Amino acid sequence: MPKATSQTFRAQPVSAAQRPKKGSESSAAAAAGGGARNHLFDTAKFGQHILTNPLVAQGIVDKANLKPTDVVLEVGPGTGNLTVRILPACRKVVAVEMDPRMAAEVQKRVLGKPEQKKLELIVGDFVKADLPYFDVLISNTPYQISSPLVFKLLSQRPIPRCAVLMFQREFALRLVATPNTKLWGRLAANVQLYARVEHVMKVGKGNFRPPPQVESSVVRIMPRDPPPPVKFEEFDGLNRIIFSRANKTLRAGFKAKGVVELLEKNYRTWCAEQGAIIEDNFDIREKVESILVETGFADSRAAKMDVDDLLKYVSRSLIREFTAFPVVILTSPFLGYWPLSTSREYTLPRFSSKSSLALGLLVRTVVFMLPLPQCIPLQPSQPGSSMF
Repeated sequence: MPKATSQTFRAQPVSAAQRPKKGSESSAAAAAGGGARNHLFDTAKFGQHILTNPLVAQGIVDKANLKPTDVVLEVGPGTGNLTVRILPACRKVVAVEMDPRMAAEVQKRVLGKPEQKKLELIVGDFVKADLPYFDVLISNTPYQISSPLVFKLLSQRPIPRCAVLMFQREFALRLVATPNTKLWGRLAANVQLYARVEHVMKVGKGNFRPPPQVESSVVRIMPRDPPPPVKFEEFDGLNRIIFSRANKTLRAGFKAKGVVELLEKNYRTWCAEQGAIIEDNFDIREKVESILVETGFADSRAAKMDVDDLLKYVSRSLIREFTAFPVVILTSPFLGYWPLSTSREYTLPRFSSKSSLALGLLVRTVVFMLPLPQCIPLQPSQPGSSMF
């Protein structure tokens, strides 16, 4: 899984100059539970719209099914309308806020109250942060970090129990899409391989300040524990191929000139690094075609492949690989140089539908059938290790 650039950041104290003055309009709004007036804070520049409806805020917290022992990570707390409802239900809240003025508002909401000791406030960029331990993630997600937030959630170790997240309606519906529907694609397939995703609530524009231009939805994401024993980077590269023509057969997708050139270039680059000799009559098209036919994927279409099928194909193919090949190359010569998606890319990588795994297996099998100079014995996955 492509990770957002990771660097540690520390909680930054909010200076008196950054705090709204006592008696100010923003202070009064926060005290009333309605959040800050956004014409003062200009939160839209961070893609953030303050949730002001207390019923919706409480509904989001209820969907998280919090326990008294939970540590909750909240991303983009804004003025604290969600925060003050999370605090009584858990042991600790770690709130990550990029805007120091908003952070000051959150601090004011709990100042002098018992919940103050349960709140750890971090001022910084969530995308660039090394995350602390947490059990549950809750967020009225700033629109511009929707994909990076999901990436980081699913790559987090130890694996969190669940996340309840507010997204733009379109993005949320893509997360929960199913095969044979218009929205089924790389985003849904990748996410659903690593997690169960549910649409739990629709939220209208009028529940925010300033009102966004689009409708919103709340989804609940429950990461699979343990995660599938597969490498995300290789299969996401495959997903890029098969979902670019989701209604075409895999055979047709792999015959595309650009795909053939990319696979051959990657393979030759890998062989050069490994010191491998490539036969003069080597033809990448023939090798890929033979594996497609052998594994039964040739006439499959990404648009109709679901995650369950994908996992079944993977299990079956791995058994065959171990039987036929006592050693496994840990780095794919075909996909190892595929440019990974950026952390802010809209279509989120994650495991692609059946076709992605199936294809991943397919290309990896191609690797195993080629003459390779160095082979590394397969090592079992270590508990808790990251596979992204």
